[in-house]
Amino acid sequence: MFGRSDKPVPLAVKIVVSGGLGVGKTTFIGAISEIEPLDTEAAITQVSVGVDSLVGVENKTTTTVALDFGRITLDPSIVLYLFGTPGQDRFSFLWDDLVEGALGAIVIADTRRIEDSFPALDFFEERGTPFVLAVNHFDGAHHFDLDEVREALDLGDEVPVIALDARNRDSVRDILVAFMDLVVQRRAGGGTARRSWELAR
Repeated sequence: MFGRSDKPVPLAVKIVVSGGLGVGKTTFIGAISEIEPLDTEAAITQVSVGVDSLVGVENKTTTTVALDFGRITLDPSIVLYLFGTPGQDRFSFLWDDLVEGALGAIVIADTRRIEDSFPALDFFEERGTPFVLAVNHFDGAHHFDLDEVREALDLGDEVPVIALDARNRDSVRDILVAFMDLVVQRRAGGGTARRSWELAR
């Protein structure tokens, strides 16, 4: 006879990581995931020329064609499951399925191609989905003030806009902490709520 375990089953939380082509979604998930991330990276071929714009990311050789997936434990009671969306508009039909059941989203922006942020922002705003904007800083790119980015994307003060280095685990962790704080505050009716968890380092 099997013994009954008193160990609590952790709460599974789904978060979508979104943004345009080449903004760093796959890198973001890979930097934080405690498991080997699942990705559906495929080589960018001549077939995509004229369909997917690579202006600003000319050195990109692969792209996500379905989803990325990773997992990170906040504490013994909460596990985050990260689902990265494909960045190309032609794969946007997958977004509805990926977003179903999600607590919210992290939208990653690349200031070299800031206009590519609008499809993801519009998608989540129309659905009332909580999201954080993470401004990924690329080597050699001009670093804009975060208030300038907020203004360029016409985001209200209720949306956190945070600097990101998607290659850096600590930076990614800070984005996830900010996202969870946003959700907790919304659940608390807009007030402040004491954080009862810490992201595992």
